[in-house]
Amino acid sequence: MIMNMVSLAAKWAIPSILFFITLLAFVRRVNVYESFIEGAQEGFMTAVKTIPFLVAMFVAISVFRASGAMDLFVETVSPVTGFFGIPAEILPLGIMRPLSGGGALGITAELIKVYGADSFLGRLASTLQGSTDTTFFVLTLYFGSIGVSKYRYAVFSGLSADITGFIASVFICNMVFR
Repeated sequence: MIMNMVSLAAKWAIPSILFFITLLAFVRRVNVYESFIEGAQEGFMTAVKTIPFLVAMFVAISVFRASGAMDLFVETVSPVTGFFGIPAEILPLGIMRPLSGGGALGITAELIKVYGADSFLGRLASTLQGSTDTTFFVLTLYFGSIGVSKYRYAVFSGLSADITGFIASVFICNMVFR
């Protein structure tokens, strides 16, 4: 019964919101089409402004991976992380996730392909993917596109949240899946 209600609410949530916004605009005598076109133009200009930031970020990530720096880092810290129950295979995902969602998703897909979706590493990778964010991507793209240049505390806050999500993922997966 409850699942049916939740399913029905999920199915009608977006159409209901769109209807409510259109109705509210009609009541306030707002030209919805013109407002939409104006917003789309602003969105397009924002997208154009973010392209240089995206290119710079993707080049930096590619250099980091292709140079072998990530592999060297993982090899160096894996004895320490192994002591804490963190498998070495998950470290590239932990490193890549704050940098790039697409790169992290590729690593997650590879881990699932190699070890299986129901394996400990597959479950840990999935949990980590959902528990952390693309901090540097967000800072580069969004802060760069609006001209924010002093984001020191945002970096600290975002990376603290990513580290907390990583540690919590490992801890919970070790408790639940081992």
